[in-house]
Amino acid sequence: MDSNIKYRHELKYQCSEVQLAIIRSRMQSLMRYDSHAQNGQYTIRSMYFDNYENRCYYENESGTDPREKFRIRIYNAKSNRISLECKRKEHSKTHKTSCLISLDDFYQLVNGGSLGNLADKPALFRKFTVLMQTQRFTPAVIVEYERTPFVCELGNVRVTLDQNIRSSNDFDGFFNDNLPTRQILPKGQHLLEVKYDELLPDFIKEALELGNLQQSTFSKYYLCRKYSMGGTL
Repeated sequence: MDSNIKYRHELKYQCSEVQLAIIRSRMQSLMRYDSHAQNGQYTIRSMYFDNYENRCYYENESGTDPREKFRIRIYNAKSNRISLECKRKEHSKTHKTSCLISLDDFYQLVNGGSLGNLADKPALFRKFTVLMQTQRFTPAVIVEYERTPFVCELGNVRVTLDQNIRSSNDFDGFFNDNLPTRQILPKGQHLLEVKYDELLPDFIKEALELGNLQQSTFSKYYLCRKYSMGGTL
């Protein structure tokens, strides 16, 4: 693990509707909403990429350490903020690198067109274009869900409630308001994520105690890929 890179703890819990409602109620009195959330929520839509061997999918399935996933992410189906991101997992911790890209860059990446001079592009963008050219990275699946995000400066904690997790392979419709999707979890099942740097404050840890809440290795990307590849959930 590179000591110069800041990795974060990331805990995941699959929750029922009732459990999620309890956590939301508790977090509202302890943490503040992310400033980007409108009415406490926004919709995340991510286009994940994989290479010609489906390396990212199989590394996720086998728990390869370290491993990386690449995605392009937008919010509320809008094109005003498009992020290229690399999420790296190593020794049970995660690190995310991201950079903003233009709409033209997005279409060039997705359609495999010429990207011109890359000298002024961010390092992550240059790295990803090399992977596209050498390992034939292409769009693999779209993951979408509604997120309620809470943040706390102490410990740099982020608690997110992700609801209605769904997938799509309509890559041409990435910016469409009504993207056709399919649910990947049973009705009423959602995801709680807790991310922090070194220490999770006790008052947040105690608020997350529900007795029967079990930590999970849940991966939205993996389940959406498995569904789209014809696997059984």
